[in-house]
Amino acid sequence: MFVDYRGSVTGLLTWQWRNVVLFAAMATLVVTLVQVGGWKAIEIQALPLGVLGGAIGIFVSFRTNSAYDRWWEGRRLWGQLVNTSRHFTTQVLTYVRGDREVQRSLVRRHIAYVHVLRCALRNQNPFEDADVNRFLDEGERESLRRESNPNHALLHRQAEELVRLADGDTVDAFRLQVLDRSIAALLDVQGGCERIKRTPFPPGYGFLATRLIQLYSLLLPMAMVDELGWIAIPVTIAVCLGFTLISEVGRVLEDPFTTFWPALPLSALATTIEINLRQRLGEVDVPPIPKPNDSGILM
Repeated sequence: MFVDYRGSVTGLLTWQWRNVVLFAAMATLVVTLVQVGGWKAIEIQALPLGVLGGAIGIFVSFRTNSAYDRWWEGRRLWGQLVNTSRHFTTQVLTYVRGDREVQRSLVRRHIAYVHVLRCALRNQNPFEDADVNRFLDEGERESLRRESNPNHALLHRQAEELVRLADGDTVDAFRLQVLDRSIAALLDVQGGCERIKRTPFPPGYGFLATRLIQLYSLLLPMAMVDELGWIAIPVTIAVCLGFTLISEVGRVLEDPFTTFWPALPLSALATTIEINLRQRLGEVDVPPIPKPNDSGILM
């Protein structure tokens, strides 16, 4: 996620160079036919283009706004994960009486849960992730390899451990019920994230937006060439590139859990949770607080 945007116009043009070339070719073809070939018949009135341009602007903006809603929902879910993780740890350290090692095991398993969720949402192998391997022993990792949903399996083990503690009178029934609600909240967060990840944005929106913008790049110089001449080429590029960039912002926000630059900083959020929870355990050798890289991106 960009925390401090340090991009440039050159960077945007490099990113969208194929579209820039296409728009330039379309506009150059039209202007050359009119100015050099004398094809005055292809000139059109500006009014229909104004209506079409407004419709394209509304269409691509709707797509971008809808994609941003998905991105923001993902951020809210991870914010809830941060708060629930802190609360669950406080509950474990205050409700579970006596055995400090049991408390530590529950908290460290929860840290592993957060890192496994991060890997799952980014389509990464959690068993090759250094952070996951630090908090799960080899036996637990091997048993999780057979699970279709390792995150659910980890929460299931947390619940089993808490019930065992309740049966041994280490946790009373009321506090067990409260801890169960925290686990349910974690499942709600996980389910919300999986819903966003596994429900792709309808691809028809992107297809239609791309084709309409390409059509507009052909029609727009037909309406401007009479008044602007060769200047219609850079104007067409600027207008169509603006539409394209708005549409592309929507495309890159559709999945907020990728490792692309506008995606949510899952690594930073997971590390923040790890720092908070390990400090509650009294550990001091915690990772540094995540900061943006030299490009202003926080991953």
